[in-house]
Amino acid sequence: MFTNRRDVQIQWGDCDPANIVYYPRYFAMFDDSTSVLFEVAGCSKQDLVRVYGLVGIPIVDTRAKFYIPSTHGDWITIESRIEKFNRSSFEVIHKVTKGDDLAIEAFETRVLVGRDPGDPNKLKSVAVPANIIEKFMRG
Repeated sequence: MFTNRRDVQIQWGDCDPANIVYYPRYFAMFDDSTSVLFEVAGCSKQDLVRVYGLVGIPIVDTRAKFYIPSTHGDWITIESRIEKFNRSSFEVIHKVTKGDDLAIEAFETRVLVGRDPGDPNKLKSVAVPANIIEKFMRG
């Protein structure tokens, strides 16, 4: 399945007083990485809204395993891929390397959501369109 890699330099504002990345900052980086993954696969967040009528792809579950810390000025590589598509959800895996070493493994479950046809003030899960799956299968 399609994989995207991006290099990220750790900024001063990413770090806590001990000069290591404050862990919630990684989750913001992973969110950005998922957005970039969709864009590079040919399906930007704007496309999800305009073409597919979705509201978004919120996270419903996430976790991470941290192995090696990073500090201000370090360069990390975030490799992101969709591991699996379900009816209306999908699983994303992010692997962060620092040099040749695995620094973090992170996991997200996201759901495609749109407006509920019965009540537009509510959100409802939407089946993943086949052509979105195709874009990721092509690699």
